Formats: sequence, structure tokens, C-alpha cells
Amino acid sequence: MKEIQILLVEDNPGDVVLTKEALKDSKILNAVHVAKDGEVALDMLFRKNQYHDFELPDLILLDINLPKIDGREVLATIKNDNLLKLIPVVMLTTSDSDKDVYESYRNYANCYIVKPVDMEKFVTVIASIENFWLTIVKLPGLE
Repeated sequence: MKEIQILLVEDNPGDVVLTKEALKDSKILNAVHVAKDGEVALDMLFRKNQYHDFELPDLILLDINLPKIDGREVLATIKNDNLLKLIPVVMLTTSDSDKDVYESYRNYANCYIVKPVDMEKFVTVIASIENFWLTIVKLPGLE
């Protein structure tokens, strides 16, 4: 079985650790790459600078509130690229704003999940994402 590549775009170190731990316990072989801001995420996805050998992810977990380039702009950029738009993007954020939800779907987010503040619930949400996107769904395999 091919290792699933996940790009986690998240600036909160605590959420990065929790997400990686939840995915590490997975029965699915996966590699999690972290971008701490939107600019780094786009450099990785477009293979710029030191990321020229970056393997495109099978799934992107994207926060909205990011430094440098926010998640809204990252999502719009991904979904306007002929190759990248095929990668499922899960908006995983603390924002429950109706405007953010609407804008995310308008820019073709594959789903929108509000991060629970409770640690146990957060781990459950990550496990649910993993179960659906890495076990049930057939991903496109871009490379």
C-alpha cells in the first residue's frame, strides 16, 4: 500500500502536535508535512525554493487564520491551478463564521470542519477525517 502524503497547513504548534499524534496512531501509512504559514504551503505545492522535490500531497488540511498568506487565499490559489485543484482540501479551523464557511465552499473546499477546543474531541475529529479521506474515499494520486 502506498504511503498517503498529507500537507497540514497550521500555525498553532499545539494543533500540529495533536494532529500528527492522532494520525500517527492510524492504521493507514501516512506522512505528514507541515507548513506553518500560507506562503510556505504555496511554495511547497508549487515546488518553489527549497521544495523543488516536494511530493504533492494526497490530502491538504488547511487552517484559515494563517500568517503571511491566509487559508482563504491559499485555498483559492490551489483551486485555480489545474493540477492542484484535484487535491482534496479539508478546511480545519477554529472559525465558525458563516462567511468563512460560505467563502470556503465557494472556493471549492471539499469540506469545512470547525476544530473543537476539547482535546479529546479534537483527536476524534482527526480520526474521523482520517477514516473518511484515507480509508473510504478513493484519492486521485497525482504523481
